[in-house]
Amino acid sequence: MASADVSQPSPEDEEARLLAAFAAGDHAAAAVLTDRLTPRAFGLALRLTGDRAEAEDIAQEAMVRLWRMAPDWEPGTAKVSTWVYRVVTNLCLDHKRRRRGRDGALDDAPEPADEAQSAADQMQDAARSSALQGALDQLPDRQRLAIVLRHLQDLPNPRIAEVMEISVEAVESLTARGKRTLTRLLAGRKEELGYEDD
Repeated sequence: MASADVSQPSPEDEEARLLAAFAAGDHAAAAVLTDRLTPRAFGLALRLTGDRAEAEDIAQEAMVRLWRMAPDWEPGTAKVSTWVYRVVTNLCLDHKRRRRGRDGALDDAPEPADEAQSAADQMQDAARSSALQGALDQLPDRQRLAIVLRHLQDLPNPRIAEVMEISVEAVESLTARGKRTLTRLLAGRKEELGYEDD
C-alpha cells in the first residue's frame, strides 16, 4: 500500500520556516527567502507603478519590513508571501498618492528582452508591454491589483482574496471588470501591436 509523501512541506510552510530561522539568526535562510520573494515583490510593484526604479525601491522596502517583523511573526496568521504582497500593494498605493498632481506619464518599463529575439521582435515586445502598462495605469487601483495578481503573478482567486482582504466573489468581479476595460482600451491597437484578428 503506497502512502502519500507528507515529508515535503508546502511552499508557504517553507517560507514560514525560513522566516523563523532568520529570526533565530540564520542569515542563509534570509538569503533563500529573499531569492524567492524579491522577484515576485518587484514584479507586482512594477506592474502597479509602471516605474522600474520605484518598483525596485518598493520591493527592497517590503523585504526590509519583513526582516524587521520576523521576530514577531506568528505562524498560521498569514502566509509570508501574502504578507509581502500586502506590503507591496500598500507601498504602491502610497507611491501613487505621492505622484498625484505631477504632470507627465510614468516611464513604462518593458519586460526583460529575450537575447535570442531580433531587434524588431524586441521592439514589438516593448511596445506591447508599454501598451499593457498604459492600459493598466487607467484601471482603478483595486481592478489593476486584481488583474496583476491573477494574470501576471498567476495567483489563484482565494489567495488574491487574502492579499486584498476581500471575498473571492469580489476578486472575480474586479478581475472581470478589469479585463473588460483592458479589452476596450487595447481593442483599437491590435494591428499596431502586431496582433492578428482571431
